[in-house]
Amino acid sequence: MSHRAAAGASSPLTGTDVTRLFDQERLHDRLDAGTLPDWAVEHYEEFRHTMLGEKDGTPFPCYFGVDSEKKGWALYTFVPGLDDESLLRFRDVLLAYLETYEHHSPRTSLVAFFQHDGSERSEGEWFERYWDVLQFLHDNDPEPWPDEFPTDPDHHQFEFCFGGEPIFPTVRAPSYEQRHSRHNPHGLEVTVQPRDVFDGITGDTEAGQHAREVIQGRLDDYDAVCPHAHLGDWEDDTSHEWKQYMLPDGDEELEDCPLEVRA
Repeated sequence: MSHRAAAGASSPLTGTDVTRLFDQERLHDRLDAGTLPDWAVEHYEEFRHTMLGEKDGTPFPCYFGVDSEKKGWALYTFVPGLDDESLLRFRDVLLAYLETYEHHSPRTSLVAFFQHDGSERSEGEWFERYWDVLQFLHDNDPEPWPDEFPTDPDHHQFEFCFGGEPIFPTVRAPSYEQRHSRHNPHGLEVTVQPRDVFDGITGDTEAGQHAREVIQGRLDDYDAVCPHAHLGDWEDDTSHEWKQYMLPDGDEELEDCPLEVRA
């Protein structure tokens, strides 16, 4: 059901008013009241439909994301642009999330929806915009890079760090035509997960092996191309996690990390 035209709705939130932490209950209250801008409603409705629906009989590949949406574990925010003011507010929301996510559920992720201006952009342009967001966060991070994590993207255990925490920021974008699991027609959608939420489901654990098998099987059926060669496990010394953040739509391989890390 669309939430764009609730009768008797109060004034909608506009601009950076939507760049705050929403849990699912509060977000659904806003939807029912009609107080979110249309672009935010479109983003979330697309996301929820994707997480809880199926494509040709196949559920969304990441069953952790499906489970999180189904059980109401995730937190959400909406970012009205890629200008400095919008990104600074997103930075503050991300810091607030990192301070509180452990109090919500065992696997609380943050899903950030970015407003799109409607212009046509190539895959490369969306790639640049996504990495511009990460570069901005890094450049405006109030915390130093954690000593225990390498700053060299060529190191197999390098991962993006923010607020003193290693995080896994994956993206969906309009440019994906073959990797349907990565497609969002309404603009950038960035899901942030701290390293802690993967405890017990990486490496050679039984849960980790099961997770990879399920996700791999669903990807085979969900996407129009084979799972990308960059997909791997953080504990695998032959893979590089940053390459998984925004995969190419085809089978091209990424060589150089766009992030300039300051020591």
